[in-house]
This record gives sequence, structure tokens and C-alpha cells, in this order.
Amino acid sequence: MLSYRHAFHAGNHADVLKHFVLTALLRHLALKDRPFAFIDTHAGAGQYRLDEGHATQNQEYQSGIAKLWNSNQIPLSLMDYISLVRTANPEGILRTYPGSPCLARQILRPRDSMRLFELHPGDYRLLGQNLKGADHVKIELQNGFSGLKASLPPPQRRALILIDPSYEDKTDYRQVNASLQDSLKRFETGIYAVWYPILNRPQARQLPPLLKNIHLPWINITLQIARPAADGFGMVASGMFVVHPPWTLARILQKSLPALTQLLGQDETASFTVETSPEEIHLLNG
Repeated sequence: MLSYRHAFHAGNHADVLKHFVLTALLRHLALKDRPFAFIDTHAGAGQYRLDEGHATQNQEYQSGIAKLWNSNQIPLSLMDYISLVRTANPEGILRTYPGSPCLARQILRPRDSMRLFELHPGDYRLLGQNLKGADHVKIELQNGFSGLKASLPPPQRRALILIDPSYEDKTDYRQVNASLQDSLKRFETGIYAVWYPILNRPQARQLPPLLKNIHLPWINITLQIARPAADGFGMVASGMFVVHPPWTLARILQKSLPALTQLLGQDETASFTVETSPEEIHLLNG
């Protein structure tokens, strides 16, 4: 829906989980010399001001990235992500939060490419401004679910595809699963990362089981920071579902998620889970 602006939520606990995992996946792809593509179906504005505009309304970043920014107990496994956020704030004061495109820009090499989709005209314009001068970036004013079909398979035959709609439109849940299934038919060997909210609504509860119903290696990560409100409003938990997770990811999660849960947790219900497919045979619970 065109009314949604991610700037209201930039840097919150869900962004921290999403972008921490995204950083680990991009770093893994960059280990090899061969070029790769990064595709983001719902790119947003690319980066967000935290000290002015929409982000100041609810200040969700205060319970997210700000807690990591102000901590002196960050494990080494989280430092790569934190260092990318610090690079976006060269004066040493947390004023800007880099979204997925601007985080990826710091990791991608000249031989890699980035293809971004954004449907909101205002965010599309800001995305172009925030990535001005970036090489090998294609930005399209288009619904990412539709644009993804024409993007696969990428010429490099190596890619990370991030599927992260707002879920403000209830049909997003159905479209996410359909888009993942269709994409795997077009490009089965890609790494797919699906972000999703954990909410007390039927569509949200039904999505994870649907995603897990594939016969490929996957890993499903969830992070809860507080007890859900009695009225069901508000998001206190989210997940990242990754198809074809690199072998390095499980080790990073083991080292990072306990600390991340402790840093972001607001009450005794704060917890994480890491569940893997039968092909992976690992199961961790926080």
C-alpha cells in the first residue's frame, strides 16, 4: 500500500535482526571472486534520518539500533553490522540509519550489481538520491513481486534476493510465499532471505509453515523482545527465513543471538529461536 513509509520504523528491533542477517549473507557471497547480484523487492528510501521527520514520531530506533550503538558489550560477531551503521554516521553520533540498499552498497564490489524495486514515489525518489553515484545499481519504480520475475535468473548466476514487504496489505503474506515458490523455479540456487513480522493475525501465523514447506535447505530465525500486548497491537517479534543459508551463518547466529536478545530484550519473555530444515538437522532455541 502506498501509504506505508518505513521511515516511521527505521532502526527498530526488526531492522536490527534483518540487517544483521543480511550483512552476514552479503559478506559470505563476497568471499569468492566471482560477481554476484543483490536484489531487494521493497527497497524503501535506502537510508533514514533518525533525528528529524517520520522517525522522530515513535522513535522506534531507541529500542533497536540505539541500544547497540550505546553498548560497550557488543560481541565480535555483531561488529561488522554495527561498523556499517557507524560508517553512515561519520561524526560518531547516531543520526542516520542505513537501510538494506545502503548497507549493501558498502559491501558490494565494483563487479557486483544491485537491483532495487520501490513502489512508493516519494521513497523511490529518495532512494535515487541516497544511491546517487553508486555503480551497477538499477532502481525501478515497480512492485517488487512483479519485478522479481524479470530479474531471475541474474546474469551472474549468484545472487541474494531479499523479500521484505511491509505486510501492511494482508495480501502480502500470500504474495510472499507465491513469489518465493515462483522464484525458486526460475533460479533455484539463489540465496533467498524473507523477512516477516510475528503478529497475532491468521495470515502472519500461517506464513512460516508455508515457507518451510520446501525441500531445500533453509534456516528460520526469530527474535522476540517483549511480551505481546494484550490487545494484539504492536510488533514485538519478527523473523528471517533464509533459503540456501551459507555454512557460515549458523556459527554467526550462535555467537550473536544470545547477546542480541539480551541487548534488545525488554522483559523476561525476550527470546530467540533458530530452526533449520531436516536437510540441515540443527536446532537451536534461545
